[in-house]
Amino acid sequence: MASVSDPKKRLTTPCGHLPLQIRALFVTGTTRVSGWLADAVAADSASEVLLQETAGMAGGLARLRDEIFDVVLVSHEAGLDSLEFLDALRGGAGDEQAIVVLGEPSEQEMAALCYEAGAEAYVCLHTATTRALLWIVARAIERVRLIAENRRLEQTKRRRLHTEHDEATRVLREQLAIIDGSSMEATLAEPDFPPSLTARYHELLRTYIIMGAGNLADEISQLVDQIVACGLTSRQAMQLHLRVLADLLDGLGNRSTRHVMTRADMLILEVMINLAERYRNCSEHDSGCQ
Repeated sequence: MASVSDPKKRLTTPCGHLPLQIRALFVTGTTRVSGWLADAVAADSASEVLLQETAGMAGGLARLRDEIFDVVLVSHEAGLDSLEFLDALRGGAGDEQAIVVLGEPSEQEMAALCYEAGAEAYVCLHTATTRALLWIVARAIERVRLIAENRRLEQTKRRRLHTEHDEATRVLREQLAIIDGSSMEATLAEPDFPPSLTARYHELLRTYIIMGAGNLADEISQLVDQIVACGLTSRQAMQLHLRVLADLLDGLGNRSTRHVMTRADMLILEVMINLAERYRNCSEHDSGCQ
């Protein structure tokens, strides 16, 4: 068998095909490492298995600290309790390592125990064929790879959302500073607005974020009526918008802020257009809007 792993042979395997090459560590419980497993996998040419063997828990853990393997095959036998080995390996942050336990007890006796200890599979040596073992190993490797990939994607997503949230908060503070003509340290707590108006704007903003403009023209018009009735200027209306938007962003959690900010910009544009039109009509008729 080859002694050097070729990374090009271990690319993602097409569905229905075994990987061209598997780098495996076989951990046994005997002081004398046997070659029976190497002979068995060598007899099946469906996949090239680069198999290395080591004896005992300490030896297996030491090898895994120094080398990377696609899969670890653990022999459940006298001299090596596979469940203890699994506990030791998982306790050492080996949660991204594919592990398959091999033993003589039936699957009914051992499979559930191995799953609970963190193995991907248990194989009964009395009933499994070499080809079946290769498929079990391949699927264990693929499962661990997908879990690790999903975890990395989730971490990337969380970092992106955190960055988006920080950027949105910065933009809000800059906008408020411009509106207030104050410093960049301006808070979003002033001035105070009627609670009913704040609640109405918050509900409309939430709905607008979910639905877009849609059939919300009447709701926007009613909000503008209330803004006018409260005697708010356009600058104060913008302050209200920024305050409500900041509160909403604080409650987003892990959801994206980019979509929220885009929809919020669309809403305040509609509100400002309606508000300007309302005040223009009031001025033309010289009748006041209070």
